[in-house]
Amino acid sequence: MKKIYLICSLAVFIGVAAGISFFLIRDANTAIPGDITLINQNGEQYKFGKDNTKLKLIEFMYTHCPDVCPTTTIKMVELRKDLEKAGVFGKDIEFITITIDPYRDTPEILKRYMKDFGIKSSNSWLFLTGDKQNIKTEQQKIRKIGEAMQFQYKDPGNGQFVHTTFTYLIDENNKFVKKFPMGEDFNKKEVYDTILDEIR
Repeated sequence: MKKIYLICSLAVFIGVAAGISFFLIRDANTAIPGDITLINQNGEQYKFGKDNTKLKLIEFMYTHCPDVCPTTTIKMVELRKDLEKAGVFGKDIEFITITIDPYRDTPEILKRYMKDFGIKSSNSWLFLTGDKQNIKTEQQKIRKIGEAMQFQYKDPGNGQFVHTTFTYLIDENNKFVKKFPMGEDFNKKEVYDTILDEIR
């Protein structure tokens, strides 16, 4: 009986370990395709493969989000201040916020969102959307970036997206480093420490 119990316990342990290893390996191999171009809050093109000098903290959001997105943005504003004090924001790390609702979130709307949160327009925190004139193609590009990060989202038809609640730290080559919860569970100190560890 003991032998059967030990065999079953070992099988369960191996199964759990294999599952954890799968997700760790999957995340470690994640990277944003470098050939995707979107437009920023100023209507300028941004290509993911062009900048290979800085870490990037990626936030997915949409401006009509009632809760988790604005909460995350607020916490990122506070994080930016800490990183500025450390002298690394803009030099070693930049923030990129990508809307999952490019049809409504035009560059003008993103600028208004930034203003509401006290975010000055700069090259160190970019807000990205798609060209409304080619909306289907742009939606596919954004979804491709999301899928690369395992970020899932869906519009159930009422304009209130259901989406994964993670932000993502990627390295200079757009490869996955670590993911962090969004909203109230976004731990500013944990993200700050992880960024500084990567820079050092």
